[in-house]
Amino acid sequence: MGDSQTWTAVPAAAERARSVLAAAWSCAVTAEGGREEFVGAHSVDDDGRVLLQVPEDSALLAAAICAPRGEPSAVLEFADVAPVPVRNRIRARVWLAGWFVPEDDRLAFSPTRVVLRPATGAVVIDLDEFAAAEPDPLALAEAQLLTHLADCHSDAVERLTRLVEPDSLHCAVRVQPLAVDRHGLTLRIERARAHGDVRLPFHAPADTVAHLTERMHVLLTQASAASCPRPLQRQRTDGDR
Repeated sequence: MGDSQTWTAVPAAAERARSVLAAAWSCAVTAEGGREEFVGAHSVDDDGRVLLQVPEDSALLAAAICAPRGEPSAVLEFADVAPVPVRNRIRARVWLAGWFVPEDDRLAFSPTRVVLRPATGAVVIDLDEFAAAEPDPLALAEAQLLTHLADCHSDAVERLTRLVEPDSLHCAVRVQPLAVDRHGLTLRIERARAHGDVRLPFHAPADTVAHLTERMHVLLTQASAASCPRPLQRQRTDGDR
């Protein structure tokens, strides 16, 4: 589908990376030759610094205290996991290389390199752009929005396939909502042993959940006016649940 809008139809790389950090529940930290997983322990300040609460017996905390100048180098990894069960649920990964500094009762991490790796390939993000970017306004609500759409409105998801090019639906056995941001909704189209993603752009950005409701209503109205595609094949296939 073509996009005739003047605004950007997909999030910028820096915005997407900040969205991943804002929504991720865990992060993996590699430092001093070791790797630790921290769950529900990080936050991100306005400038993109990662603030990490670590237990007193953490090897990372000891490294931060004992390292020269108190600044050990480290790499942080965040995974962007699709909230709806689909094949290949990891939508993207974000890696931050930089330095930890003890700050009060936590560790503050300042990145010196930021890499976003979506399915299309790795992108190195400018540090100033990363610091200035804000998470997508729907990032924290996305998981609830998508699971509600998949669990309670499967009929609406199927209706939206009327907006998808027929070739993209060839041999499709299941369509699930994969992602949503202020610029559009992405559907995952699964086939017997392959899958693809299709993006349905909104006619205008959705900066709030209320805006999103209106944008979805417009898409569904457009879908209702479109001709019906060939029904999805319903047989069970490898990888389906």
